[in-house]
Amino acid sequence: EVQLVESGGGLVQAGGSLRLSCAASGLSFEYYSIGWFRQVPGKEREGVSCISSSDGNTWYSDSVKGRFTISSDNGKNTVSLQMNNPKLEDTAVYYCAAFPESCGSPTITPEYWGQGTQVTVSK
Repeated sequence: EVQLVESGGGLVQAGGSLRLSCAASGLSFEYYSIGWFRQVPGKEREGVSCISSSDGNTWYSDSVKGRFTISSDNGKNTVSLQMNNPKLEDTAVYYCAAFPESCGSPTITPEYWGQGTQVTVSK
């Protein structure tokens, strides 16, 4: 059984910091990359960041590049997203997902999703 569980969401002031975690079970980071996505009500889900833990390859969307950092703890099967200097437009439900493609692939198709965690950025 594969499970992905997000945690760490909450209320944060603009310019502060927040750290999200995605705990994975039932899969190996040797065969799956982990990506972070976010969704605003009425909008499509968008990719935020990605990491291929086997080689450390990472990807960031232009909107978060330089502010967010993704990392993995392979021993704990956990991927984190460090959110520095969050902005109001970063408010969304954040999801993690697992997929067999490398983060460097032109397209990816998530096979497993977490339940999501709410991030709200205030002034």
